Amino acid sequence: MSTLPQSPICAPATPLLPSAVALVRISGPGLSAFLAPLVDLPQPRVASLRTLHWDGFMERALVLFFPGPASYTGEDVVELQVHGNPHLVRRLLGHLGTLGVRLAEPGEFTRRALLNGKQGLLEAEALRDLVAAETDTQIRQAQSRSGDEPDWISEARRVLVPWMARAEAAVDYGEDEGISLNLKDLTIAIEPLWRRFHVERFRAQAARRLQDGIRLALVGRPNAGKSTLFNALAGEDRAIVTETPGTTRDVLEVRCEWRGLPLRLFDTAGLRATEDPIERLGMARVGAVLQAVDLVLHLVPAGEAASDLLEMTLAPFRAKVLEVNTFADLNPAKGVPVAANIGDLDALEGALKERLLGGLGPEACLGALATDRQIELVEELGKQLDLLLGLEPGCPSELPASILQGAWGLLARLTGEDRTDSALDALFSGFCLGK
Repeated sequence: MSTLPQSPICAPATPLLPSAVALVRISGPGLSAFLAPLVDLPQPRVASLRTLHWDGFMERALVLFFPGPASYTGEDVVELQVHGNPHLVRRLLGHLGTLGVRLAEPGEFTRRALLNGKQGLLEAEALRDLVAAETDTQIRQAQSRSGDEPDWISEARRVLVPWMARAEAAVDYGEDEGISLNLKDLTIAIEPLWRRFHVERFRAQAARRLQDGIRLALVGRPNAGKSTLFNALAGEDRAIVTETPGTTRDVLEVRCEWRGLPLRLFDTAGLRATEDPIERLGMARVGAVLQAVDLVLHLVPAGEAASDLLEMTLAPFRAKVLEVNTFADLNPAKGVPVAANIGDLDALEGALKERLLGGLGPEACLGALATDRQIELVEELGKQLDLLLGLEPGCPSELPASILQGAWGLLARLTGEDRTDSALDALFSGFCLGK
């Protein structure tokens, strides 16, 4: 960020829309002096009515004062609850600027909380994901990652610290003092940690899918049951369902949550040979959808075989195609059987969890790390311990010492104890101004 973190900042903490109440948040050192021309601050943590005077305005406001360091940011924090008139709020923010309180950058309040030790990096990332969550499952996932760091990270520190000390002692004093590192004992101590790292990597990959939302495309011939399944998953009638083939001529999209799975669904035009120009336009758009989604549900009515046209269309995406047999209540199914018209979708639920979440349900992912940064570091931690457990007896002590130090450094980056400005900029750019 270009400005000094000590300068006071302000931002609207509520949307600039007509509403009953708007909240303006201010943070910085010595706010009593900065805000003296505007308001006499009340006693700490006591909501008090005050009249704000500026530029001819006279606004009655509910004022809260949180002196630092016992505040969200660790600095003095003031919250002004005023009438929810967007123009009024803009004029108030403009006046604060004349008092030396500048407009905050996205996420700057939370960034200050992090830099002042009021929050950890993992908690800040969970907060960002909570604000962006769109479904019940995504909210629960983000909430499960707030608060203290995961217990397995604390356990990793506990295991690594004594072995790092022994390895460094063997390097520094091994020849003079006869100190050596027992790789057998090291392996016994590290193996449970190695297994846990790989479990957490697996859980994190599934949690990432849930956080992003699972993108599913429904593809098949006309009248294969795509729109019926689309509506069943969406929980509402979004697509027209008739016996006339070719009803869906464009790509329909809906975001929803189905049985705990956050979904982004795409209903596509039925694929068949046709001369209808509108239908052909809809079919031409299917390829871009197939490219973008996580999984393609190839809907084939039970008892039928897929057409050559569909097989050819899906060939480039074969690795992410799941065959689903619709109307499974009428004929035997060889793929995943569904009967959307009577709500029989249990097999599809199991197939989606197995294919995309490794068999885990949303509950099993609670508390798991979920961002790209976190997953990358957990994968690197697993690789470090792979190297450590692969060392041959009698190897120089410098090798395990270096690997242990590398693992410790990765843990520090994961929790934010070792962080870079560029990493923080990337994180907080996704926040709103008032956070």
